[in-house]
Amino acid sequence: MKYRKLGASDLEVSEISLGSWLTYGVGVEADAARACLDRAFDLGINFIDTANIYGRGAAETFLGEALAARPRESYILATKLFFPMTDRDRGLSAAQIEKQLDASLKRLRTDHVDLYQCHRYDDATPLEETMQALTRAVESGKTRYIGFSEWPADKIRAAIDLQGSRAPHGSVLSGGQDDLQMSGVARFVSSQPQYSLLWRAPEAEVIPLCAANGISQIVWSPLGQGVLTGKYSPDAPPPAGSRATSEEMGGWMDRLLARPVLEAVQRLKPLAAEAGLTLAQFSLAWVLSNANVASAIVGASRPSQLDENAAASDATVDPALFAQAEQILAEVR
Repeated sequence: MKYRKLGASDLEVSEISLGSWLTYGVGVEADAARACLDRAFDLGINFIDTANIYGRGAAETFLGEALAARPRESYILATKLFFPMTDRDRGLSAAQIEKQLDASLKRLRTDHVDLYQCHRYDDATPLEETMQALTRAVESGKTRYIGFSEWPADKIRAAIDLQGSRAPHGSVLSGGQDDLQMSGVARFVSSQPQYSLLWRAPEAEVIPLCAANGISQIVWSPLGQGVLTGKYSPDAPPPAGSRATSEEMGGWMDRLLARPVLEAVQRLKPLAAEAGLTLAQFSLAWVLSNANVASAIVGASRPSQLDENAAASDATVDPALFAQAEQILAEVR
């Protein structure tokens, strides 16, 4: 497993990371989830991503139990907030950041996370309030660094501008953040967008803006909810036991299961074979070919899936093959 620096932080994260959306605490039985987590560590995966909303705390609770026996310094842990945990608890207000971070730490059985992320942008809360609250979270030692997920470029730019214009606030930050503080406001080090051969929207504005400002991408759905593994045929029902057949995990896949998409994905298989890779490895290697991507988050319901996905970290692929893949998918993504 290879590792990359996460933005302007001192975190070295594995190129393949383990996510828990729709899986742990929700769609995958505890024993299977624990086996996947153990295998991830065996493979050198050191970065675990979750969120309070995943199973309304269930994913964090599972991870807290499963990670309890491991030395805290042996893994990098990230979680998020924004989506409603109750009828009244949602968003990025100062009160919510304090409340939800404390709740996440309790479920995760730790005194700090390495990365605390805004799961979406909150139009109902002034950006200044959000950034000041996140800065206090860093100052308190409850998180080492901060990030965001699926923020539009104009909001990212506004946060960057704010970091350069605020008056001094608070004490020297812990965990190396003193070097990442401009005029008293903690700086973002990560962005978590959807990004894959089937979804390249971040390339237009988000990735260039982040690359210029010390912010790395942590990519979710790099395999298009499993479609870029090639296991879904346009001429057959989804395989038994796959994500598409799961009531808990298959509800986000309609666009990706359209026949033109599945036909185009099948045309990628010879390119992957020419590279000596499975289609999943080829697709992950494509994501990792972008220098601003620090890590690709994968989900797993079986340890063997992690064995396959982790091998993408060491893959070397002729850029011409990637260019052919991009051309094949250009009309359907």
